[in-house]
Amino acid sequence: MPESQFVAGLVLAAGGSSRLGEPKQLLPYRGTTLLGSVLDTARSCGFDQLVVALGGAADDVRSTLDLSGADLVVNEGYGEGCSSSIAAALPVLHAHVDTLVLMLGDQPGVEPATVSSLVAGRGSAPLAVCRYEDGRGHPFAFGRAVFDDLASLHGDKGVWKLLDRRAEEVVEVGAPGRVPLDVDTWQDYQALLAAV
Repeated sequence: MPESQFVAGLVLAAGGSSRLGEPKQLLPYRGTTLLGSVLDTARSCGFDQLVVALGGAADDVRSTLDLSGADLVVNEGYGEGCSSSIAAALPVLHAHVDTLVLMLGDQPGVEPATVSSLVAGRGSAPLAVCRYEDGRGHPFAFGRAVFDDLASLHGDKGVWKLLDRRAEEVVEVGAPGRVPLDVDTWQDYQALLAAV
């Protein structure tokens, strides 16, 4: 991470996995689980602070995965979408965090190099997104100037709506390949396993 920035990573892993019927955070993947793989990536990004937002299956996740080194937030209102997890996590950020990187707990294909490029490419822009070959995708990075906006988002698409609303201020940072797969359904999971 750039020396001049204090960067926090926030892994969103609070979903209730309603379309899967079992906790997707704990689905087997590459010798660990979906969430375990994302946490491995997040730990290798060199964040100054790592926050993990749990909700659905929080107890199962805590008893199964090594969450050491992360500040945990349990979002009891996880059914209201990932915006509620962001709002729940913001109060635990260190006072000197000036960059927040948002990662999805069900998207294990993101590489640490992509995160580094995103943080470096944000510069002083309030918002930055990855531009893959087939479109925009996570991870996203936000400057402190946007934290109040993040706290007031609603629903699963709140962050995307914020990007639309502040489109003039968004920097796109090139990322290799296609948008990494995230897992919402069994078909998504099978596609992810087939791609490994």
